[in-house]
Amino acid sequence: MPPSPQAASSAILERDGRFLLIRRMNPPSMDLFAFPGGRAEPGETPDQTAVREFLEETGIPVRNPVLFATYDLMSEKEGGRHFFLSVFRVEADTELEAIAADDAADPGWYTVEEIRSLPVPASVLECAERLAAENNAR
Repeated sequence: MPPSPQAASSAILERDGRFLLIRRMNPPSMDLFAFPGGRAEPGETPDQTAVREFLEETGIPVRNPVLFATYDLMSEKEGGRHFFLSVFRVEADTELEAIAADDAADPGWYTVEEIRSLPVPASVLECAERLAAENNAR
């Protein structure tokens, strides 16, 4: 029987139609651009994981996590990892700037058009496109 999936969370911070992405320094998704996030620690709820990981990877304290999407992600590799990813929208003070820390590098603000040309996990592009469509519908 395969092991149960590991809980992980990420958080989407958006400013003026741009999304904060970091470049992953470690597997999984090494060298891909992604929303800040990571694995849950014992006893954490998914929203607590998203808030903690965002702060660890960007130095920005976020608040009001709202569940936006979930993904059941299986590694294609034999014996690869299985994650259940919860993606949250979060808010933060607009004057705060991201400083890459922990296992993150190269934080930047990207439009959906720019994200389409970056190496990103499929879930990141899907979330960004969905949010951009929602924003355009307003």
